[in-house]
Amino acid sequence: MHAPSNNAGPLAGLRVLDLSRFIAGPHCAMQLGDLGADVVKVERTGTGDDTRAFEPQVNGESLYFLVFNRNKRGITLNLRDPRAQDILRRLIAQADVLIENFRPGTMEKMGCGWDELHALNPRLIMARISGYGQLGPLATEPCFDAIAQAATGLMELTGPADGPPTVAGTFVVDYCTALYAAIGVTAALEQRHRSGVGQLVDVSLVGSAMSLLVTAIPAQAMLGQATSRVGNRDRFTAPGDVYRARDGKWVFLLSGSDALFPRIASVMERNDLLSDPRFSTLKDRMVNRAAIESIVAAWVAQHDGDEIVSRARAAEIPGAVVSTIGDVVRNPHWREAEHIVTVKHRTAGEYPMHGLPIRMSDTPASIRDASPTLGEHTEEVFREWLGMGPEQVATLRSEGIL
Repeated sequence: MHAPSNNAGPLAGLRVLDLSRFIAGPHCAMQLGDLGADVVKVERTGTGDDTRAFEPQVNGESLYFLVFNRNKRGITLNLRDPRAQDILRRLIAQADVLIENFRPGTMEKMGCGWDELHALNPRLIMARISGYGQLGPLATEPCFDAIAQAATGLMELTGPADGPPTVAGTFVVDYCTALYAAIGVTAALEQRHRSGVGQLVDVSLVGSAMSLLVTAIPAQAMLGQATSRVGNRDRFTAPGDVYRARDGKWVFLLSGSDALFPRIASVMERNDLLSDPRFSTLKDRMVNRAAIESIVAAWVAQHDGDEIVSRARAAEIPGAVVSTIGDVVRNPHWREAEHIVTVKHRTAGEYPMHGLPIRMSDTPASIRDASPTLGEHTEEVFREWLGMGPEQVATLRSEGIL
């Protein structure tokens, strides 16, 4: 690891080269940047990351790109040019971590496979993010979040019981993969402290999606129990569902465990339910969940949503009104708790985005900068990492290498 810079955070001084695009790779690199690493994003000359063109845009800047690339410096390289590939290897020789999510085989075609890079920089940690993994018959097939959800059965578990398989409302597999990659990188860093040698970290979308199936795999394989969609119902307890309140708001209440059920019965003033043999135990309630869910739904329908949540919280029952994104943006609590923060960009101006999900007492994460404009830091990074002067950078740029 290089000497710490002025950047805050436990990973200050760590050099990360981010070759990735779209979500999983950039989100992984951003987590490391939030924790203080010097992350340099390498983009295609001319157009940059594909997501720069995604809508919606503010002052010509894609909000999609902005929310995945804060705390990074940006350079460009025309990686189709062998001279740019040589520069890439020089950068990798100076890096602690390399993150890439090209289709398997792409890095090898550029002379940047793991064996070559490990020989070039034995301390390098290389995080490879792919759809199906680096090996196997599907390795080179294209794969995105929704494809992984479909292929692994995760989509089969999502949606209403009487409706079609449904993709999750956000890129849950990409995010999960990004976090697994970040965990792998930090684990490899800890091992490098002991051995002095880096290693390869291999994560895939399908591997991440499989990890989200909970009990579905062993239940099917060992018991022949097929797991499918249950809508908004909690899969393992009852009652636990989303209910429509009198004022039209939707409320989610989770009160199905044997510890919580007496509380919801008390709040509903229905202590008679505790002596009803249909609802005596969790197992009984799961058998008769339609009946108990109907009782709770009828009670919720007699009250406004905020009142329901207030009563639930007073009884220490987990519950919340289902917020629209407009509700989330307007809720002052999220800003006070810094779950939503304001970032200032050179051209997009000020914009709100999610805050720092990791809070540390002694070496806190921080948001030091917004996402880079295309190639914004090329001269700066080439000077710091490669010792190049501005004239050399200008020559490379005139030759179409940058």
